[in-house]
Amino acid sequence: QVQLRESGPGLVTPSQTLSLTCTVSGGAITASYYYWSWIRQAPGKGLEWIGHIDYAGITYYSPDLRSRTSISRDTSKNQFTLQLTSLTPEDNAVYFCARSDYGSGYVGFDFWGQGAQVVVSS
Repeated sequence: QVQLRESGPGLVTPSQTLSLTCTVSGGAITASYYYWSWIRQAPGKGLEWIGHIDYAGITYYSPDLRSRTSISRDTSKNQFTLQLTSLTPEDNAVYFCARSDYGSGYVGFDFWGQGAQVVVSS
C-alpha cells in the first residue's frame, strides 16, 4: 500500500521559508503516471491546492502561490519537497502531500499523508 508522510518544522518565523518533505513508501514517485501534490487547509477553510510534481519531474503551481512556491524531488530517497517563501500568518495551515493517479483517469487524490501542522508566528 502506498503511504505518504510529511515532515518539517511545525513553527516558522514570518518572512522565512517553509520547507516540508513528503516521504513516499510502497510506490516510486517516478512511476507512470502519478502526480504528487501539496495541499493545505487553513483553520476554518477548505482545501487549497498548492502545486504538484509529476512522475517525470515536471512541476505546476497554483497561480495564487506560484511566485512563492517551489516543488522538487529526490528520486534516490523517494521524496518530494515543498518550499514556500515569504511566510505570513495567512500561511498557517495543515499541509498535506497527496497522490493523483492520472493513469487511471482519476483526477482527485487517492492517497494522502497525515498532514503537518504549520504555525507562522514570531
